[in-house]
Amino acid sequence: MKTYEKIYTILLNAKNYVSGEELAQELGISRTSVWKGIQQLEKQGLVIQARANRGYRLEQGDLLLPQDIEDSLQIPVHLSKNSTSTQLDAKHGIERGDLNPALYLASSQGQAQGRFGRPFFTAETGGIYMTLHLCPKAPFQDLKPYTLLVAAAIVQAIEGLIGIQTEIKWVNDIYLHGKKIAGILTEAVSSIEAQVVTDVMIGVGLNFHLLDLPAELKEKATSLFLEKPTITRNQLITEIWRIFFTTSEETLLALYKEKSLVLGKQVTFSEHNQLYQGRALEITDSGILQVELEDGTIKSLVSGEISLSSW
Repeated sequence: MKTYEKIYTILLNAKNYVSGEELAQELGISRTSVWKGIQQLEKQGLVIQARANRGYRLEQGDLLLPQDIEDSLQIPVHLSKNSTSTQLDAKHGIERGDLNPALYLASSQGQAQGRFGRPFFTAETGGIYMTLHLCPKAPFQDLKPYTLLVAAAIVQAIEGLIGIQTEIKWVNDIYLHGKKIAGILTEAVSSIEAQVVTDVMIGVGLNFHLLDLPAELKEKATSLFLEKPTITRNQLITEIWRIFFTTSEETLLALYKEKSLVLGKQVTFSEHNQLYQGRALEITDSGILQVELEDGTIKSLVSGEISLSSW
């Protein structure tokens, strides 16, 4: 663990100010090294209050600690300081031959994209941006519904850690109080000859504690925390993937349906340039949304966009 990471850990767990002398003695470093470590933390967006004769106190922000997450999950964790997108980081990891499963993290992203190649807003600080790389080597028909499983793991982790109830908008968005806080993008690499999916990359962007959400997004997006967070990003990241790896597929799928924002509600969607409206009846275990149209016809949606008519 680097010096500034050790300083961060001490300040995070301290109930009051910690003097520079105390930090220096505990870490066995000079006061100058302490000062440089504090500067490094501030460069990464943390707000640290310094007072004469009292020392330092962490006021706002947290630091991603890949080694701690790696130790908890027992999988390789890679942190990129200058990421274009964690999906690309995972693809580069495949090219390098990185061990898998592996988790790729970034403090921010230069060119993040959501579904259908749409730009995805990422903040300089306060967001969670990550991609899990798996190698299922499974036939297409046997591929797990990874987007659904991760969505369920996210809502379960949030509820378990802080007691906040979130909901899932089919197929890949997490909502809090009617506004989006997270999105999931799952991509796959397949072998046509072998007829199997060799690699899966599950990307997650989550608004943890964003202070600079653009005005044009505030009507439809929000953050998990609007005030000072009661947990760290490291805790939430670890808990999401712990649940994903240790909870049965059956349990996660049941939770996905239970937390659905759309089931039983009127929805609208477009297909072949024609607008349809109906009631969302069911989400199958493979993620297909079944909608009953006004004439009684059942439409099965594999992907695409839907809107809640009541919105």
